[in-house]
Amino acid sequence: MRSTKSRSRNKNRNNRPTGGSIINRVFDSSGPDGKVRGTPQQIIEKYTQLHRDAILSGDRVDGENFAQHAEHYTRMLAEAQREVDAKREEQEEQNRQRQVERDRERQDRMKAQEDAANDPANAAQPDVTDATPQQSAPRDDAGLVETPEEKPQRPRRPRAPRKPRPAPDEGSTPEAAE
Repeated sequence: MRSTKSRSRNKNRNNRPTGGSIINRVFDSSGPDGKVRGTPQQIIEKYTQLHRDAILSGDRVDGENFAQHAEHYTRMLAEAQREVDAKREEQEEQNRQRQVERDRERQDRMKAQEDAANDPANAAQPDVTDATPQQSAPRDDAGLVETPEEKPQRPRRPRAPRKPRPAPDEGSTPEAAE
């Protein structure tokens, strides 16, 4: 009986693409001269070399076949590169838009701060807490919490000096005192 470990190890070993970028993915190409394994760029180089060798040996049919295999992987690589470039452009555009929005918000904040600092109307406006009419009810019934600023400040009395430590006995050591 097989163990479940070996079955689970082989579970995901199929040849289906995982949806990632094919630029760095390793392929097994079954060409006319046997399997060629590698990334698309490596496979292109291998088939191009096989194409040259076949042409030099005078075998036009094999040479054309190798050229078609190389062209197939060249197209795959070009398409993948276009997708990567499109994603990168999209990401850069999003980053530019975010940066423009951050700059706009920063300028708005700076302008609001400058307007607040330069506006003489703000300085002349009365404090909002002073502008509210005082109620006739006592303060304790208002339901407000007393803050430290509202408490009257009492002067603190000075701290008493420390009592001096008793002098250790001349014949005793610190270990013996404990």
